[in-house]
Amino acid sequence: MPHQPASAVGPVAVLVVTWNSAEVLPGFLDSLPAGMKGLDWRLVVADNASSDGTVAVVRELAPEATVVETGRNGGYAFGVNAALRAADAWEDGYRAVLICNPDIRMGEGCAATLVEALGSPLPDGSRVGISVPLLYEEDGALVHSLRRESSLTRALGEAVLGNRRAGRFPRLSELVTAPAAYAGPTTADWATGALMALSRECVAACGPWDESFFLYSEETEYCLRAGDLGLSTRLEPSARATHLGGDSRVSPRLWSLLVVNRVRLYRRRHGLAATAAFRGAVLLRELSRAALGREPARAAVAALLGRPQSRHEV
Repeated sequence: MPHQPASAVGPVAVLVVTWNSAEVLPGFLDSLPAGMKGLDWRLVVADNASSDGTVAVVRELAPEATVVETGRNGGYAFGVNAALRAADAWEDGYRAVLICNPDIRMGEGCAATLVEALGSPLPDGSRVGISVPLLYEEDGALVHSLRRESSLTRALGEAVLGNRRAGRFPRLSELVTAPAAYAGPTTADWATGALMALSRECVAACGPWDESFFLYSEETEYCLRAGDLGLSTRLEPSARATHLGGDSRVSPRLWSLLVVNRVRLYRRRHGLAATAAFRGAVLLRELSRAALGREPARAAVAALLGRPQSRHEV
């Protein structure tokens, strides 16, 4: 039976943030009925000033959806908060929130499995506040979506060994690569935010997403903040979805933003000296990649050395 608190009533709020997403939205909308099977749900689309007809696509293919036109591209957390405010205005409330990227394709019953897990008690005394599915690439490859909180030793481990090799050792990498972690329900410090369910309790306790992170690290900060409040993030492997994204791995601009925001978030939770050491370890990794001719790493090095490309960098 559901673990949601008695006060959690109403439909599941499905929140999607879009920016020039017209190409991928039809597939997402087509996948919703199967993905949301067994649930009462409503769709909210927060559009960050798309110029490609995204809003028109939503109005044509999902006329029942609530569309919030934010008026500017204020970032992912900005869009999430706009969608949350729209859902908060519902008279009958909502029992849980499902936050989705528009390039997600849910498997049948995916959302019901995620929502069912929310509120479950865990051995450490916490409860499940955030649940995530197994994610797959478009070619069927498993996405290693689970993460450990950043630390100096993990940053050094990734610099020396690379995150995939270091991922086998919990003290040496943020990335969780052990096959056993993806074979059953697994609690993690955080998980990639392409698709996640939030309990009503988690939304109320954590408040708005941090809009100072334009893109990347906003889901990390939110998961860590929830964990501080006793609301853990857990993988539910019987829920499955395909993620078509991955631009950060090839775009110098997006990769540098990801790397810099990782350091910014570390600074939020640690002192200046610890942050300087952490930043140095991250820089070491990017320098080694830049030496191999990788343009995204070169952009990250420039940003870490104080040549910011946008106001969102360190």
